[in-house]
Amino acid sequence: MTNDEFRKSFRFSFHNSVGLAVYSCGIQKCAPCHSWGPAVRDHYLIHCVMSGHGSFSSQGKRYPLAEGDGFLVVPQRIVSYAADREDPWEYCWVGFNGADAKRLMDQTGLLGREPVFHLTDRRPVQTLVAMCNRSASTPSSEARTEAGLLTFLADMMDLFGHQTAPLGNGFEYVQKAIRFIDYNYSMNISVSDVAASAGISRSHLYRLFVRHVSMPPNEYLMRYRIGKAASLLETGRLTVGETAYSTGFSDQLYFSRVFKKYMGMPPSHYLAASLVNGGRGMEIQTCMKQQTIS
Repeated sequence: MTNDEFRKSFRFSFHNSVGLAVYSCGIQKCAPCHSWGPAVRDHYLIHCVMSGHGSFSSQGKRYPLAEGDGFLVVPQRIVSYAADREDPWEYCWVGFNGADAKRLMDQTGLLGREPVFHLTDRRPVQTLVAMCNRSASTPSSEARTEAGLLTFLADMMDLFGHQTAPLGNGFEYVQKAIRFIDYNYSMNISVSDVAASAGISRSHLYRLFVRHVSMPPNEYLMRYRIGKAASLLETGRLTVGETAYSTGFSDQLYFSRVFKKYMGMPPSHYLAASLVNGGRGMEIQTCMKQQTIS
């Protein structure tokens, strides 16, 4: 590299099974005509141009880019990019993948559209630069880098997420609602909270749950809590009162009534039977219908 060029980057240990993992990040001031590809990546890669000019090519199209622009590389898609001969670009980038990467990218609004974008806000670039300026040598630094990636993606959601195409049958809203219930069932949440988490009205959430889950959302929430309560009681480690509070019920008497409705017996009897079985699981017929959703 000449004195006008520089590159600062980090690579991280990577496992596709984790929810979200940073593959690499960095900042580079490129030499004239410096290029990459045509080739494919096995992970998502987002570049943001900080200065200068260059071009990005994907699926037979070439896009000239300048300061404030950016481009997205999707896994297994053939792309190439090159710095300008007269005014080569400087860019920052982050590469990432993981089980949650596709879902998060859907929420940014960057998928399903042109692979280039223009930033009307400097926050994403500032977040990326801060990520790249951290040392990657310690577990805490890696954790902060992953937190920075989430912040960066949240910034992109703010800028482009509203451009996401409307969802077809609404099933993704149901998935969002179920995920919110899974994370928050132990707290004092209501159906209104669940609907807000999915970004839709209570009435719309009701219709979608009846269509896709065959029950209203309040019924699903109650069954979910009772199912979790039964699992806790089967361990034999918690009292009925502790189980009630651990699954979002502030009133133990109400919890007992609801538990008996779905499980066919009071929680105290269920706990006693579990203790007899030594915590190895219940061999009791219950009236609770097991509802699952894929």
